[in-house]
Formats: sequence, C-alpha cells, structure tokens
Amino acid sequence: MDIPKQYSPKDTETQWESFWIQNKLSHASYANGGTPYSIVIPPPNVTAALHMGHALNNTIQDVLIRWRRMQGLNALWMPGTDHAGIATQNMVERRIGAEGKTRYDLGREKFVEKVWEWREEFGGKIINQLEKLGCSCDWDRERFTMDEGLSKAVLEVFVRLYEKGLIYQGNYIINWCPRCHTALSDEEAEHREIEGGLYYIAYHVEDSDEKVVVATTRPETMLGDVAVALNPKDERYARLKDKKVILPIIGRALQVIADEFVDMSFGTGIVKVTPAHDPNDFEMGRRHNLESVNVMNENGTMNENAGPYAGMDRFACRKKLLEDLKDRYELVKSDKHIHAVGHCYRCHTIVEPRLSKQWFVKMKPLAEPAIQVVKEGKVKFIPKRWEKVYLEWMENIRDWCISRQIWWGHRIPVWYCQDCNEVNVSRTEPKKCKKCSSVKLVQDEDVLDTWFSSWLWPFSTFGWPEKTPDLEFFYPTNTLVTAPEILFFWVARMIMAGLEFMGDVPFTHVYLHGTVRDDSGTKMSKSLGNTIDPLDVIEEFGADALRFSILLITAQGQDVYLSPAKFEIGRNFSNKIWNASRFLMMNFGDKKPDLESVDRALFTSDDRYILALLNKTIGAVNIALDNYRFNEAAQVIYDFFWHSYCDKYIESVKPILYADNESEKYITRSVLFHVLDQVLKLLHPFMPFLTEDLWQRLHSLGGDEPVKSDKSIMISSWPAVDEKLIDDEIIELVDRKFELLSAGRNLRSEYDIPPSAEITFIFKPEDKHMAEYIAGENISIMKLMRAKEINIIERFEPAHPMPSAVIKAGIIYMSLDGAIDKDKEIQRLEAKLEKIRASLSAVLKKLTNQSFIKNAPDAVIEKERAKEDELREQAQKLETTLEFIRSM
Repeated sequence: MDIPKQYSPKDTETQWESFWIQNKLSHASYANGGTPYSIVIPPPNVTAALHMGHALNNTIQDVLIRWRRMQGLNALWMPGTDHAGIATQNMVERRIGAEGKTRYDLGREKFVEKVWEWREEFGGKIINQLEKLGCSCDWDRERFTMDEGLSKAVLEVFVRLYEKGLIYQGNYIINWCPRCHTALSDEEAEHREIEGGLYYIAYHVEDSDEKVVVATTRPETMLGDVAVALNPKDERYARLKDKKVILPIIGRALQVIADEFVDMSFGTGIVKVTPAHDPNDFEMGRRHNLESVNVMNENGTMNENAGPYAGMDRFACRKKLLEDLKDRYELVKSDKHIHAVGHCYRCHTIVEPRLSKQWFVKMKPLAEPAIQVVKEGKVKFIPKRWEKVYLEWMENIRDWCISRQIWWGHRIPVWYCQDCNEVNVSRTEPKKCKKCSSVKLVQDEDVLDTWFSSWLWPFSTFGWPEKTPDLEFFYPTNTLVTAPEILFFWVARMIMAGLEFMGDVPFTHVYLHGTVRDDSGTKMSKSLGNTIDPLDVIEEFGADALRFSILLITAQGQDVYLSPAKFEIGRNFSNKIWNASRFLMMNFGDKKPDLESVDRALFTSDDRYILALLNKTIGAVNIALDNYRFNEAAQVIYDFFWHSYCDKYIESVKPILYADNESEKYITRSVLFHVLDQVLKLLHPFMPFLTEDLWQRLHSLGGDEPVKSDKSIMISSWPAVDEKLIDDEIIELVDRKFELLSAGRNLRSEYDIPPSAEITFIFKPEDKHMAEYIAGENISIMKLMRAKEINIIERFEPAHPMPSAVIKAGIIYMSLDGAIDKDKEIQRLEAKLEKIRASLSAVLKKLTNQSFIKNAPDAVIEKERAKEDELREQAQKLETTLEFIRSM
C-alpha cells in the first residue's frame, strides 16, 4: 500500500474537513429516531476570532458528540453565533469612525444596515475556524441570535413576561458605561480591585462654626449630594439630628438623616447621600423621600447641575474639585484605598452608577424553580463545587436590567402613545393605541440585552415558540460545555428560561472547564501579549495535535497552562500513530485480516495480552468520558497505543511478521489489524482527521472499494468491551516477561555489549509457575534479547560476581565470559566517569556561586539542581560497574 512516509496534517485535514461537510456526516434528524443526544454550542460572538478558550471549549464538545454518535445515539450539535450587541456595534462604529463619521451621522436605519453588511462580510469567520478545528456540528442548522426565528422567540418571551408582570419599567440605579453609552447588567459590570483614594471632606453645619467630616471614594459625585447620613445608634453625632449641613462649593443645604444602613466604622461614620449616583444611596433616598440630583451626562462629563465643573470629564472634575477643596481647607486628608470598581465587560471603561429609566425582569419568581431543580439533581454541575456558587448567586439574585441604549440588537417591542401616554407591548407593530386608538405611536429607542436572546438558545434554536418535531425530539439537551465566567450571564438564565417556557430543564449536565493561561499562570490576554493563536498552532502542528495536547494536559475543571512547546506532545503522538500504522499496513499483505475467522485457542500469550489490555482500555475510556475526565481518557489511549501496543506487542511480533509461517502470520496480522482498527476509533473523538485518514486506508486493504460517503470512521461503531478477552493473569504474566526483556537489554547497554554479540543469560524465577511460563516463551525472548541462550535455573547462585537485575519475575544474570575485554572496558568506563565528574564539577561551581543563585531565574536554578542529581546518579552507577568489572 502506498502511504506517504511523512504525515502531513495540512493536506490530511483539508481533505477530510471537506469530505465530512460535503457528505453531511454530522447531520442529525428526528426522523432517524433512536435515542437523542444533543448539545447546543455556546454561540461565539459574531465579532470573534478563534482563541484558545474557544479551542478548548469546542474540542470538549466535539469529543462528546463524536463519542455519542459512534455509540449509535442520534447525536446533534447545534451551531450558531451571537449578535453580540455592544461588541458588534463598537466594531462597526470604529470602522465608520475611520471615515470620520459617527452612527448619529448615518442615523439609526442606515447604521443598522451597516452592521448587517459587516455581519455578512465577517460574521462567518469563526464558523470557518471551528470547521478547521474539526468541529462536527450539524452545519446545516447554523443559527444566529437575530435570525427571523430567534427574533420571533425573543418577542414572544418579552410579551409573555410583561403580561405576567415579570417585566417592568422603572427609575433605578444601573451600571452605565460612558464609552458604550448604555446600561449594563450587574453581571456585565466586572469588578476589579484598583488603588484609589479615600477622601475626607469637611461639610459646615448650618448656622454653626462646627464641621462634620465625610469620607468618599468618588468626590465628583458630592456635587449631587442631597443629604448626609449617620447611624441612629452612633452617639458621637446625636447632636446633629434634625440639623442641616452645607455642601461645599455648591452651597446647597443638606438634611442630616439617620439610617441603620450607615456603617459606623467606615471613614468617620458619616456618609454623603447621592441617590442619583449610588445604589445604596438610591435605596436610602427612597426610604427618606429624598430628591435625586444627577450631575453627569451619558458620556461621563459633568452636566449643568455640577456648577462650575459643568462640561468637564468626571475624572478631570475629580482632580479640579479636590484642588479647590484643598484651597478652601475643606479637604481634610486623603488616604490610599484599595477597592473593587466596576468595569464594562466589553470596553473595560470604569462604569458609573447612574439613575436611569430602564426595563427590568423580576428574577426571584424565575429563580425559585431553577434553584429547586439543581437541589434535586435534575441539573448536575461538573465539577460539583460550582453547584454551591450557582445556588448562592440564585438565592441572592437581583432584578435583571435588560434595556440597552444602543442600536444593534432586538428592539424593545414597546410603543408609547403620544396622545394618552399608554404603553403598548406587542409581538407585532401595533397600528393604533390599545387605550385611545390613536395612531401616534413611537417605539422605545432601546434594544434588549444580548443575553435576552441567548438565554432562549436551547429551545429557540429548535423552532420555539412553534412546537416543532425537532424541539420535541432533541429538547431537553444533554450536556452544556462552557466556562465559569458565564455561569450567571448565561447558564443560570437558560435554566430559568427553560423551566418557564418549556416546563423542563434545558440540559441535564453542565461541564465547566477551566481558564486558559500561559505557562506562568497568567490569564491569556491580547493586551498582555501572551496569547497563542490556535490557527498558528494548527498551521505548525495540526488541528489534531492541538486538540489532543490541550485535552491531555487539562484536568477536570482545572485551568490549563499553555506554551507553544506543549503542542509537541500531540504532534509527536500523531507522528507515532502515523508511522506505526504505516508499518503495519505495509505488512498486512493483500488480504484484509479478520479476527473473527481466527480460532481463539491459537492465540499466543502476547495476543491474549494485547487483546485483554485493549478491552480494559475501552472500558477505562468509557468511564473517563462518562465522568468528563477527558485528560484521563486521552492518557489511557496514549499509554496503551505507545507503550503496550507499539513498544511491547508490535516489537514482540515482528519476528513472526518477518518469518515464513503463513498461518502464524495471519493470526498475528488479524490481532494487529483488529487492535489498530479499535484504537483508531477510540482516538477518533480526540484526533478526528488523522484517524479518519488512517481508518480509510486500513479499510481499503484487500481491494476494497474507494471511499464512499456512507463509509467514515465518524459513523462507525464505537468499540465494545469483550469481557471474555479480559484476562488479568495473562496481563501480569506478559508484563513480567516484558520487564525481563527490558532488564536484559539494559544490562547489555550498561556493559556496551554490541547488538551482534550473542551472550548467555541465566534467569532465576520467583516461583515454579513463572519458570514454566518463561520456558514456554524462551525462544521468542532469546530472539528479542539477541541471546545465545537463556538458562532457567530455579536455585541458581553465581559462583562469582555477575551483572544482574532484580525484577518481579525473579533475577536475571548476564554472563560476561568472552563478551568483553576487561582492560578495554575498564578504560572506557573510567574515561566516561571522568567526563561525568567534570560536568558535575561545573554544575556544582554554578550552584555554589551566590551571584548565580541570587540573579538566575528559579526555573534555571531548578534545572541545574536536577542536572546535579542526574550526574550524581550516573557517576554512582558507573563506579559500581567499574568496581564489579575490576573484581572479575
């Protein structure tokens, strides 16, 4: 068979990617019946390019879907992308900004047209990249969160929740991004610790020479103060009750109020109250009937209520205000202060708590059943520790701000009557006001939060609100694979939505994988310049190498630490699989071997050994995948293929393949063929391209027809465990035989015995059973060890010192009679020992140099210490060998 000597991932992957897609091998349909297994992809943003987080997430999903498909389930992986409101709008605004225009120059309609044009031009980029990664989604079903069907679902949900009283409009403090000019939900305002200041400002008590000192981290908001507050239990300030203080700079008289919310230990125990710019102050203001004074514009500049600071940026205002307070002797002091500050999850601007009229969803009623299903185990989190995190958040859930002040997204289906102010909520654009029949209706300018469409993803993608056959068959889905960062953004909300609109959970298992970090443990980020582009890895190493490497080194739910060198694991394994398979297929001959045609009584112990291990491996892989331990599954296959199959079995049967006994050769080929076929199937979910190519070649042996659309490893049967072939006793026996072989080869190597030299070994077995077994294997062992003879002597005691090795099976001795020239060997070993001692001396010189220890990186020092240990071990071994040879 003509198989290229070198494996070329690029050529192989391009060929099979096209083959799978053209032949729709990943397509699933309810019409095929059977047991459904479905996954919905976490829809990547339409703006996104593939990054390592995507690579890890989608490789895990692909392993699951390929595994279940091969098990015979009707497996569907639903693909799609998210319209990503703020991110996409920002992208297009930057694009038109390069032309010197803003969205306001274009107007809403023209701007939205531009966004759709951008989506058509660039929106498919990440889908193409996922195909390159080998993702076997049902590509015919690709959905978009703003396609017609999903948009219909969004409108339906809004109207239903509104009619149920779960959607309302109100003036509340929300997180406001001055850069994106929109409200953000609490989850979208990412809190990060920063070093700021705690400023102590003096407020004069009205009609008095007394001053009270108030501490704040945001002095610019004091311009919107309407009161100062103290704790009613704080006796230090009892005299201030019912008095007023004067707001510095502005001169406004402020009430002094008592509220138990005030922390007596924070600052001075007196706090300023700014209801328009702080959520806690807002609630305090409601309790005490205080007015709200907004001092900022939407873009983060100060408005007319800021007096002399009107028009200034908020942070420029802070600086100038503090200078003015200092000049007026009203800035008492300032301390450095570490505190958590909200940042926009998209543009990373510091968000501003701001009083604004927004639309909200009441979450408590939706959260209650979603808490219950997790407590009852109807939705399981893997790892389980995330269950506690989920429940804590759900039990303290706040209402969800769903309106966004941008243009790209699902426009809120609300129309305001210009004549009677009636709010009209409708699935379609109303022709007249439901209250007064006026035709003067104006639609709400805002759009819905991106997540308002994403939380419907597990059922809207199957056609809801229509009762489609797909929805009935594939919902609820089985497994959701995602990252912990969107546990609250997305996972929790999907559970709530599934229960509210479908009456059932959206999935039964949630697998939360870790974060991708660089080798030092730092989270990968473009701004830090420590990212690794998956497309570069695919170009250099291949998609299979990327997939296998990242899974092998990622433990369940743990963060993964990556460097480019780690992808060599997958590349080396790919080459090993290719070379071993090529060797075997070149030795299978013209007739395709068939294990079923072989009498099992004719199997050698090596045959029984490899078949037993194969079936144990199949079982171990199933258990690992069932428990979402992908690294363990990958490791088990790696160890079996490389060490058991290649290093042991293939090496041990090479003499049979090269001999003339055709019946023995056919049995051996049948075992080799069967094991290779089965291990390629086990590897397929991890390394789909390479395994498809080799499996197709394997099954074209013996004049089989060329590749057909219905012939693919992807839709072949997953290996089944044959319990009859599992024999732990034979595994232990043969493992001991291979240990004996290894010990014999090591002895030859230590004494520099050339391969051509046939020498005598003596084996002292641990018991009679082992003696009988090794005696039965003696001829093959002699060939593999290149031994003149192996004498099995149960009570052997050497008359003089002999090289030996103690192993589980017993003790193996090597006779050196006539095998070496004693004087030359001593000379060779002494020279070798001298070199090792010189290297050790150089290492010790470094390690005793204080300058080196002080200045060298820890990793370099550790490397030198490891080198010291290794050289000491080598020197000790050589000294022992020299002592032995001198005594001969």
